[in-house]
Amino acid sequence: MKNIFLISICLLVGCASSIEKSNFKDSQKKIVVAHRGASGYLPEHTLEAYTLAHSFNVDYIEPDLVMTKDDQLVILHDIHLDKTTNVARIFPKRKRKDGQYYAIDFTLKELKKLKVHERLKGKRFPNKKAKFEIPTFKEFIELIQGLNKTRNKKIGIIPEIKSPEFHMKAGKDITKKTLMVLAQYGYDKNEMTIIQCFHAPTLKRIKFEFKSKISLFQLIAENSWNETSTDYELMMTEKGIREVSTYADGIGPWYPQLDQKPLVKWAHQNNLKVIPYTHRVDDLPFATSNEAFLNKLFIDQKIDGIFSDFSDTVMTYLERD
Repeated sequence: MKNIFLISICLLVGCASSIEKSNFKDSQKKIVVAHRGASGYLPEHTLEAYTLAHSFNVDYIEPDLVMTKDDQLVILHDIHLDKTTNVARIFPKRKRKDGQYYAIDFTLKELKKLKVHERLKGKRFPNKKAKFEIPTFKEFIELIQGLNKTRNKKIGIIPEIKSPEFHMKAGKDITKKTLMVLAQYGYDKNEMTIIQCFHAPTLKRIKFEFKSKISLFQLIAENSWNETSTDYELMMTEKGIREVSTYADGIGPWYPQLDQKPLVKWAHQNNLKVIPYTHRVDDLPFATSNEAFLNKLFIDQKIDGIFSDFSDTVMTYLERD
């Protein structure tokens, strides 16, 4: 962990007083999720991006989880390494026949040799010499718990289990491993945790097989993305949302889907929170300003929160009243 960088951010933002939070399921507060950390400013899913996100005083910070060859949980948005690391230069002969490098083919020690860079090259954080690395889930938790203590905050975590079908096919029970790590750090009986996943059977398994009390969040994709085997068209019906309410506490649709169907109405009728993804100040397709974009979602569509790459701007927007 790069202590000097991380500590300096905390000193810059100060140690504000604790913000008490209500139960996620019952709270009327709008929920702000730092999507992959402060990914609008620093390379996504790095300890530095998480530290900066913590300084924004958001409600939850999101890590995406994948597994290594030696059964460790690391934080990456993709099961592949190509788009955000220098893996092709460090391990040029380790790609599969499809031309991609898979995190599951590397040990944690090997992954720690890689350097993480900006996904959108040159657009947000263009410094190619900066040294960022892939964090483990445990490193992330220890960082957030440490910052919560030193800054006197109660900022939660919302891990996403990535591609559970892929992992299970490879003999890796990523769901069980995630629950084990969460329990190790006291998050198994804690309202500061939400587990999210695109794969509906995985969330059902957590609730009914493992009998977990952790809040669960059903992410909704488009079938054309081939994210999982879940049928999202079926899910995005009144009956489908009612089914989601039997195992989850909220839904996370892609925000354009809110214009297609009355998902918010159906969700609220079934006591589900609606927190769409992903707000980006540098990509506002239907709005002329950040405020107009957020007005449409929060005021017109009555969402309960948002996943944001620029979560500091959402906090400013919500705090103006």
